[in-house]
Amino acid sequence: MMEWRDEGVVLSARSYGEHGAIVEIFTGGHGRRPGVVRGGASRRMAPHLQPGAQVQAVWRARLDDHLGTFTVEPLRSRAHLMGDRLALAGLGAVTALLQVALPERAPHPGLWRASVALLDRLERPDWPSDYLRWEMVLLEELGYGLDLTSCAVTGAAADLAFVSPKTGRAVTRAGAGDWAGRLLPLPEGMAGGGPLSLAAVVQGAAITGHFLARELTGEAGGRPLPEARARLLDLFARGL
Repeated sequence: MMEWRDEGVVLSARSYGEHGAIVEIFTGGHGRRPGVVRGGASRRMAPHLQPGAQVQAVWRARLDDHLGTFTVEPLRSRAHLMGDRLALAGLGAVTALLQVALPERAPHPGLWRASVALLDRLERPDWPSDYLRWEMVLLEELGYGLDLTSCAVTGAAADLAFVSPKTGRAVTRAGAGDWAGRLLPLPEGMAGGGPLSLAAVVQGAAITGHFLARELTGEAGGRPLPEARARLLDLFARGL
């Protein structure tokens, strides 16, 4: 019998049988894992299995490649975000992207910490900047990280204005030359660590979205990026 215990964030839950649920949980040490929660569709358990909820999970199965079962204990509910349309959209985008992007059973402890930190910050007014940088962490963890430290053409670190849609490397205005129209505009501040304007977040999300769409949809069998992300970006754009 295989068994492990880990802390995780619920990504999704769907009915299974009469009272059970198949739940996907993103854990710190065991990555994205599905499992059956007996009684998961009951009135007592269902509120603790909403996307974004933080739980202590025990997974058991006869073999490691089996679906297995979860026993979960609630640690933190994020139901209070239900009253904030933008924050709820952010939560939905994070959990949906993790579900689409991550292969099963592959641990990503750095991404786990970044994801929990972002979910904890959704109550703060400046969290859209954090969301964009979380997408950059997601790309980095999956091996498609952006290089915004210096120009791919000249090597200069100042006046970075574009990103190559092929390599993900930054390019200065001088280095872009006649190719500027074929490059992705780099918003001011995206290469740094400070807060960004909402316009910069929207512009930056076009860059991360380009690479997510190019790389992850292929890895996920041709599926498009989740609608939850598009809904969040639409709300960002309406807020400009």
